[in-house]
Amino acid sequence: MATWRRDGRLTGSQRLLCAGLAGALSLSLTAPLDLATVLAQVGGARGQARGPWAAALGVLRAEGPRALWKGNAVACLRLFPCSAVQLAAYRKFVVLFTDDLGRISQWHSIVAGSLAGMVSTIVTYPTDLIKTRLIVQNMLEPSYRGLLQAFSTIYQQEGFLALYRGVSLTVLGALPFSAGSLLVYMNLEKIWNGPRERFSLLQNFANVCLAAAVTQTLSFPFDTVKRKMQAQSPYLPHCGGVDVHFSGAVDCFRQIVKAQGVLGLWSGLTANLLKIVPYFGVMFSTFEFCKRICLYQNGYIVSPLNYKLTPGVDQSLKPQELRELKKFLRTEKLKSKKPTL
Repeated sequence: MATWRRDGRLTGSQRLLCAGLAGALSLSLTAPLDLATVLAQVGGARGQARGPWAAALGVLRAEGPRALWKGNAVACLRLFPCSAVQLAAYRKFVVLFTDDLGRISQWHSIVAGSLAGMVSTIVTYPTDLIKTRLIVQNMLEPSYRGLLQAFSTIYQQEGFLALYRGVSLTVLGALPFSAGSLLVYMNLEKIWNGPRERFSLLQNFANVCLAAAVTQTLSFPFDTVKRKMQAQSPYLPHCGGVDVHFSGAVDCFRQIVKAQGVLGLWSGLTANLLKIVPYFGVMFSTFEFCKRICLYQNGYIVSPLNYKLTPGVDQSLKPQELRELKKFLRTEKLKSKKPTL
């Protein structure tokens, strides 16, 4: 059994800020690889040389260096509401799966995380669709000029439901995602030949990267179909650059296999896997640095450059409790200094 814990020394807003900044920086640094993945999935790289860099190099030559970050601003803006919804949903699901002793099994923890991710993705799905549209369009002749204009244009031309085109693939993709997470977790002790409690930071980082590689590989066909459905539009040049014609999700699967074979469902996987290590590396290091700044600001550590604890501070106190305690001690100290008659 595993107990669901979080660092109580940070406030909810601080945790959200740390996660948002870490996510935005990691997304920005790996944006060219994400662009190559999406274009390969949609079909924008068709006819070019094979490889993870083919689509990105094609965009670089045709549209300039700035085009490698198409859609990244929307992806970064999406992080904060997505993280907030996911955190709130995760708390609700954890409470639902927690037993009377306050413990939750690892399987239930994985399911809670998957369900929370699914809820946050569905709530913020229109921004993900707009990100895909911004990536597949030509910056020199854009159909959309930003998040709000894209939202308004898609709504007026294609209707509200068009903003949720492909959302069912998100739900279906959660099943292999959860199965992959459980598969990795169940074999961690065999991989490292030791108990989970003794894993080092480097081992835990490797575990996250391994889990991400396995889960994304298993759920990638659903993501590929989702990207094609998001990009397809009769109002875009060449129907959004989609390389197959289809009438729905099932037909999209069928047409991809018919035109490209089964491996066509994994087009762009290499670029996607290449971004895992830098993505999570930047995310973890940035999150830890932001966390140290917050802990220093809250008075738990002596410097934001390390985790040396502040002497005499009870680390089990929450930020509000610690502030109230400091305020009380200052008041008592002032009282003791007042002259008595």
